[in-house]
Amino acid sequence: MSTTAFSRNLLDRLLKADEVVAFTGAGVSAESGVPTFRGTDGIWSKFKPEELASMEAFMRNPALVWEWYAHRRAIIGDVRPNAGHEALARMEPLFSRFTVVTQNIDNLHRRAGSRRVHELHGNIERSYCMTCLKQAPGLDLPERGSIPRCACGGVIRPDVVWFGEMLPEEEWEASMAAAGRADVFFSIGTSAVVYPAASLPYAAKRSGAYLVEINPEPTPLTPTSDEYLQGPSGSILPELCELLVSSRGGKR
Repeated sequence: MSTTAFSRNLLDRLLKADEVVAFTGAGVSAESGVPTFRGTDGIWSKFKPEELASMEAFMRNPALVWEWYAHRRAIIGDVRPNAGHEALARMEPLFSRFTVVTQNIDNLHRRAGSRRVHELHGNIERSYCMTCLKQAPGLDLPERGSIPRCACGGVIRPDVVWFGEMLPEEEWEASMAAAGRADVFFSIGTSAVVYPAASLPYAAKRSGAYLVEINPEPTPLTPTSDEYLQGPSGSILPELCELLVSSRGGKR
């Protein structure tokens, strides 16, 4: 039995929607045990971002930065997609087009089964050569004090967006396009303060999307949202998914 009160308006919008976008942030992955960037137990509570997540830091001490990312990869490798990730994957075939746009780098959406995913801040499981720009699949994590190198001799770096870097152009343009087409746009588990990614919900709203926020606590986006569902996404999304499936008679 659902414990969340979903409005009739939201259900009607979803049943009529052709295109839906789910925009996710650190709060979604936090429910799997992935440390967040903000908050008392956040990943940066013990480190300064500029010391570990910038090109300047990498050029100054690449071995230290790689050691940190190896640690983060190990943490993420031990966690599993939660019920919220899985519900989004189950919702995908219910619509003509369903897109996940995420600020998270942990690859949990793909591991849960989502197929159309735009990763605005990269993916910690990928790496690439700074010289030839080729991806480095299957890269073994470097030993402490060492850095991985490409066959061309170039230094390999994590395929994530560091502070001061631009978002990947192709992913950003695809995300903006999806926001502009969305009939319903979900903002889930994000603080709604990290730009330019935080502009996506507002862009969707301006284009006519029904804007729904799912978060344990209100954010700067809450007053703009058409609906605010307060609570963890790992509880709310599975309930919403089941309601959609039952409303469709078990079919799309």
